[in-house]
Amino acid sequence: MIAPSRRLLLALPGLLLLPRPASATAEAMEEAVRGFTGGVPVTRGRVALDISPLVENGNTVPLSVIVDSPMTAADHVRAIAVFNERNPQPHVITAQLGPRAGRALLSTHIRLATSQTLLAVAALSDGSFWSESTQVVVTLAACIEG
Repeated sequence: MIAPSRRLLLALPGLLLLPRPASATAEAMEEAVRGFTGGVPVTRGRVALDISPLVENGNTVPLSVIVDSPMTAADHVRAIAVFNERNPQPHVITAQLGPRAGRALLSTHIRLATSQTLLAVAALSDGSFWSESTQVVVTLAACIEG
């Protein structure tokens, strides 16, 4: 018969393989944003983030980003990016747009590991970057590493 202490030692490697919540950080999100903007300062405004502030299931969360822009050849949104601070990857999605898009709108579903801040950043044709952030509370987490 194996002694209890030896059983514990034999089980430890298996415990290291158990699923655990994602461990991204706010710093990783800030670094991802800097990668998107090239270090250009981001101004709050012109972007609306439409997501429920309370999410029951983080496996599929509807998200829309709308940017106030006339979408003309001279003044349009070039890209919309979404970032998060607690999922395994801080950069969720980037959508490339042009003046023919008609509206500066991105709609999708995302997974959320846990309650966290989401940030949407829009790159405009004049080289400026605009953003909006929101806090989302998730009751059933998704994005478990394992």
